[in-house]
Amino acid sequence: MRRRAWLLGTTAGAGALLVGWAALPQRSRVGLAAMMQPGEGDFALNGWIKILPDGGVVLAMPRSEMGQGVHTALPQLAAEELDVPLSSVRIEQAGWDAIYGNVAMLLGNLPFHPGEEEREDGFGRVKAGRWLVGKLARELGLNATGGSTSVADAWDVVRGAAATARASLLGAASLRWKLPTEELRVVDGVVSHPSGRSASYGDLARSASATPPGEVQLKDRKAWRVIGQPVQRLDVPAKVNGSARFGLDVRVPGMRFAALRLAPRIGGAPGRVDASAALAMPGVERLVVLPAYAGSTAGIAVVAQSYWQAKRAVDAVQVDWQRPVGAALDTRQIARDLEQAVKTGDAHAFYTRGNVDAPASPGSRMLEAWYSAPFLAHATMEPMNATARVTGDRVEVWTPTQVPQMCRAAAARVAGVPEDHVELSVTLLGGGFGRRLEVDYVAQAVRVAMDVPGVAVQLIWPREEDMRHDFYRPMQVARLRATIDASGMPVALQVRSAGDAISPRWIERGMPQLAGPIDLPDKTASEGLFDQPYGFARQRIEHVFAHTGVPVGFWRSVGHSHNAFFTEGFIDELATELRRDAVALRRTLLKDSPRHLAVLEAAVERSGWATRPLPSGHARGFALHESFGSVVAQVVEASIEQGVPRVHRVVCAIDCGTVVNPQIVAQQMEGAVVFGLTAALHGRIDIVDGVVRQGNFPDYPMVRMASAPVVETWIVPSERTPAGVGEPGVPPLAPALAAALFALTGQRYRSLPLVQFG
Repeated sequence: MRRRAWLLGTTAGAGALLVGWAALPQRSRVGLAAMMQPGEGDFALNGWIKILPDGGVVLAMPRSEMGQGVHTALPQLAAEELDVPLSSVRIEQAGWDAIYGNVAMLLGNLPFHPGEEEREDGFGRVKAGRWLVGKLARELGLNATGGSTSVADAWDVVRGAAATARASLLGAASLRWKLPTEELRVVDGVVSHPSGRSASYGDLARSASATPPGEVQLKDRKAWRVIGQPVQRLDVPAKVNGSARFGLDVRVPGMRFAALRLAPRIGGAPGRVDASAALAMPGVERLVVLPAYAGSTAGIAVVAQSYWQAKRAVDAVQVDWQRPVGAALDTRQIARDLEQAVKTGDAHAFYTRGNVDAPASPGSRMLEAWYSAPFLAHATMEPMNATARVTGDRVEVWTPTQVPQMCRAAAARVAGVPEDHVELSVTLLGGGFGRRLEVDYVAQAVRVAMDVPGVAVQLIWPREEDMRHDFYRPMQVARLRATIDASGMPVALQVRSAGDAISPRWIERGMPQLAGPIDLPDKTASEGLFDQPYGFARQRIEHVFAHTGVPVGFWRSVGHSHNAFFTEGFIDELATELRRDAVALRRTLLKDSPRHLAVLEAAVERSGWATRPLPSGHARGFALHESFGSVVAQVVEASIEQGVPRVHRVVCAIDCGTVVNPQIVAQQMEGAVVFGLTAALHGRIDIVDGVVRQGNFPDYPMVRMASAPVVETWIVPSERTPAGVGEPGVPPLAPALAAALFALTGQRYRSLPLVQFG
């Protein structure tokens, strides 16, 4: 793939305590020096920054690197405020203090409509909600990498911690030389004075660790030298030379390997087990029966001296698999049930504006369409794995995870030890996409390691188990209706959708200490529907929460991944009904949304939407969607080759706020296009009699390099705070492709994937 990227109800007493707590200032996240792990000769200046003897900088890293570039972007923030070269910033895994929690991710789950806060006078419900949730998130300190929030969450925190450290270093030089700090300057980590005096950060670190920072000021954006630059990613050299350590690369002296088999039917369990043949095989040491941990299906694992031995042995175990209680799952029946739920189910209204049930005006008409999307697997290149060692009341875990805190808690629960007796090391992730927000595979690894005390065991899921026992993106069905008045203007929009709620099930699995079932309106089910930007005067957007019985989880761009297909496809249908150009209609509906219009115009101009002729047999499709704080428009150029769609070019325009590294933005748009194209053309999970039919890449195919399109990324300049980049490029791809296919064939495609085309 060629790259083209350009920067363009409580008791009275408790209630009083809650009110008092809410009125207190939000907890600082700069933290104390003691929160960083001490090293030889280094000095921590706060909870995020240490200075090494050679003047190098160590940044505490709470976020996982899974290809999104966070291990480069966050050091760029620190390097900028410390005035050091990016090459001098190193990272170490952050500790477990609440300052490292992801506040932005929890704030991003609030189900407020965009613009509500801006329309509020004073401290309204949106500002109050964000204040309270922000305070609660700071106290909880949930360390998670997800929701495209890593840079957004670190934007003020890491810059503030680095600026605080810089102030202490300048203060130390000021005291040493008895000179005003205003006369000192820093260049590449060296503090100097016009008199000729100078000292490196390494020389000043000891005294700086005892020097209060005084007044701390962030640099003006006009003085930035690192933020906004397309610097090369820091993690790439190690990945190229093979020294990078992913979960599967963990090696511990004397370690063993384990392979697992889970019950074929979702929710099943092993009955009678005959492992005699397996245990007689070379290198095989033991069989472990695995309960259903953290939402997983129960199964078995075999421990051996090599993974190949373990895999051959686990396949040889004879198991009488027990069926789950109740009717077996079937995706065809689930689809019918969801359609009926849309028609008759009790729905939660996420957003209402005006009265959509008002009597129709003379000459008005209604357009209605049904859309659907299937269950999808994550299919990460690195299958689920974890390495664990249990020695007495101590547990060590090495694993690729997006939620280290939750993994640590899960390991402690399984081993029956306090959490502070669990040492967890986060490796690089060979893909996450939300699958590694789960903790089932870590719990299983610890359980297996308990049967071989003192020995490290690496548990690896075979690809077939990974595919058939995922936490899938939910199946979703939606009915969309638009009212068109006599003048041909769309004036009302009604959307009813149905599908599983992800967040409550995820909380139940990962935080079982919150006893009992959790049922709360889950924003992810309706995101991309209730918060779409189009200016319909009257709207009602509601969702029916289903309990299909299929394990569901967060999948890259979550609800936006299918809801954008619904809304943008319907807008295209509306344009056809009104005999208007799809882009022209969007301009009309976005007249009060200048940010969206700017992104639209950038994509239209750079793609040559109305000015650049296409080769014969080619067509373009357009889609625009906001997710995770970013607005993305995409123009897809496609054709049909030998009866199947072929995408040749995708032009992306994005407003993601302030850009830390434009090269990373381009990389993420490219990855999102390929990821979204795979789902649009091929992705589906079919369940028959409780068994997932897809098991490996031959029946769950990926878009490969030979069929990957040219991707162009155009960044719309903005001075807003940074927003998401890792996920917002996925949602527009499917509807833009569907629009291009409609232009080629005259046929509407309202369900994913588009495999019926071939």
